[in-house]
Amino acid sequence: MVVSTIKRLYNAFFPSTSLTVQSTETASRPLKFGILGAAAIAPPALIIPAKTHPEVVVYAVAARDVKRAEVYAQKHGIEKFYGGAEGYQKLLDDPEVEVVYNPLPNGLHYEWTMKALAAGKHVLLEKPAADTAEETRQMFELAEKKNLVLMEAFHYRFHPAIQRVKAIIDSGELGRLKSIENKLTTPAGFIKKDDIRFNLSLGGGSLMDMGCYTLNCLRYLSGTNPTQVLTAVASPSTSDSKVDRSMTATFDLPNDVFGSITCDLGVPWRFGLIPALPQVSSTVECEGGQVHIMNFVLPTLYHTIKVTKKKSGNDGKTETETRIEQVYNFADGKMEGKGEDWWLTYRYQLEAFVDKIKGRTPQTWVSKEDSVANMEWIERVYAKSGLGARPKSTFTLN
Repeated sequence: MVVSTIKRLYNAFFPSTSLTVQSTETASRPLKFGILGAAAIAPPALIIPAKTHPEVVVYAVAARDVKRAEVYAQKHGIEKFYGGAEGYQKLLDDPEVEVVYNPLPNGLHYEWTMKALAAGKHVLLEKPAADTAEETRQMFELAEKKNLVLMEAFHYRFHPAIQRVKAIIDSGELGRLKSIENKLTTPAGFIKKDDIRFNLSLGGGSLMDMGCYTLNCLRYLSGTNPTQVLTAVASPSTSDSKVDRSMTATFDLPNDVFGSITCDLGVPWRFGLIPALPQVSSTVECEGGQVHIMNFVLPTLYHTIKVTKKKSGNDGKTETETRIEQVYNFADGKMEGKGEDWWLTYRYQLEAFVDKIKGRTPQTWVSKEDSVANMEWIERVYAKSGLGARPKSTFTLN
């Protein structure tokens, strides 16, 4: 177990081209990607996964600071770099760049995705898609108009672990769905007080950052949208009372299903001395049992799927039987799909994204309707909490 885990993680974060599943003989011409911003998320989300995808080349990066762009490019083996006030636009103007990865702060997603699409580039857009549902809708409408691929990067959806959980629910093995509880929290101090996640003008807040996952997972596992937000309670950050450090919300879903989400960017330490353990889980209650996944967001690192099934004993009393599953590739979950046990969620996502651009059918997808609905319900939670939606962008595409 320990050896296999170490091997899996080593291959995931230090892959070599020898691990490439699809041979270069059968792969088509590589797509050239450009990265907007020298973001810390880009290496695991794109640069590392690209190393084992023969149809992807991370070709360019842009940053506001030209020196930072140069250092970033050298560190990650990126051929081109752009910097300065016009750096982002210069990257978009580069005819060699075919696809743009946009990991900029939330409040800049709309402007630079619209500009990228207007420049004729496909876009892999970090979540949440934008500050508002209307901005999200407009981005997808422009992508459709220009026949370009735009996808919100909910990477966990592409991994077989969460798909296995949904398959268990949908199979009826545990009976009718009753409730879903999703949690994503981190202890105080892990995210610094001056982090952009706490900046209202940049679309900050725990619901925007961690909460977009919990809400998306709630909708994904239930296979539907809520019918109403029952409660929404926010704990404000110390830097801005309009920015939520944490958010807890409950929902009514169709067929008398109850939903709840909890997200927190800084759970206070117990007694001021003991840091709280992170929570990254989804618990699904059904009439005939429960399924619980630990670490649904980054399952390649390690995860467990615990299935507890109710059954009647010989004495007529209700008993339970439990099994533990771990699903690192589709074969583990007896499902169809490409991938290796060391593939990060981001590598599975990249496979689907490139398939879509190349005209192939991706194993799964995050649709326009899905992304717009997720932002609509984020806005409704903010409205219920009293904080109000994040400020919409002032950018207008000419």
